[in-house]
Amino acid sequence: MSFIDSYKRLEKLCSEMYGDPHGLSTYIDEMLGKPNGSYYVSGWNEDLKQLKHYRWVRNQIVHEPGCTEENMCEPSDAQWLDHFYSRIMSTNDPLALYHKARSPHVSQKPKQTYSPERASYTPPQYKKTSSKPVGCLTYLIGALFVIVVIALIANIV
Repeated sequence: MSFIDSYKRLEKLCSEMYGDPHGLSTYIDEMLGKPNGSYYVSGWNEDLKQLKHYRWVRNQIVHEPGCTEENMCEPSDAQWLDHFYSRIMSTNDPLALYHKARSPHVSQKPKQTYSPERASYTPPQYKKTSSKPVGCLTYLIGALFVIVVIALIANIV
C-alpha cells in the first residue's frame, strides 16, 4: 500500500471514530490534550511525533508543487501508518492505552520507575506490616480498671 493510501485509510478510521472530517488531526489534538500521556503510555511521545510528521508529509504531497510520494516517503512510512491503524483496531494505540491506564476499574496505579525520558526514579511502595494500634477506648477501659482496683484496695485497708 502506498503512503497516501495508508494515510487515507488511517484518516478515514479516525474520522469515523471522532465524527470529524479531520480525524487524524483530531486524534493528534486528543494526544496533545493529555500532557501526562507519556507517564501512562510507553512510546507516547514517539507516536505523537510520528503522527505529526506524517500529517506534515501528507500536506506537503497534497499542497506543495514538486512534492511527491517518491521524493518524500520511504516504504517504511506506509508500513508505520498501517501498523498504527492495526494498533487502533486492536485498542493498543496511545489513546486507548491511556484510557485503560486511567480507568477507575484498574486496580493498580501505574508503576513509576526509572525512565530516561523523565530522568527520575521513584522507589516502589512497600506494604505496611499489620499492627493493631491501642485505641483510646482500650486505654480508657484499662485506666478505669486500674482506678476501680485502687478504690477497692483502699476501701479494704
